[in-house]
Amino acid sequence: MLIVPVSATPSQSLSALLAGQNCQINVYQKTTGLYLDLAINNVPVKSGIICRDRVWLIRHPYLGFVGDLMFADTQGASDSSYDGLGTRYLLVYLEVSDL
Repeated sequence: MLIVPVSATPSQSLSALLAGQNCQINVYQKTTGLYLDLAINNVPVKSGIICRDRVWLIRHPYLGFVGDLMFADTQGASDSSYDGLGTRYLLVYLEVSDL
């Protein structure tokens, strides 16, 4: 398990090396919730994923992403909101062998 660093801003883009994959991750707040886009080497894997508490975001190995991502509420079971990113709401990565 790895915690991917995110900050408490309503829209952010970050890069992370996850299981040897050069990942580009966009996290953004809309009125309907927090969303995530994932690309590997700038090739989109999945976009517009709503971020629910402890729900895997990618879920389908055929998409070519090794492992999975989820947001976890460290103080309860609420869905993520940008103002708690990095503190209350953590972006968690698990490799396929950990799932």
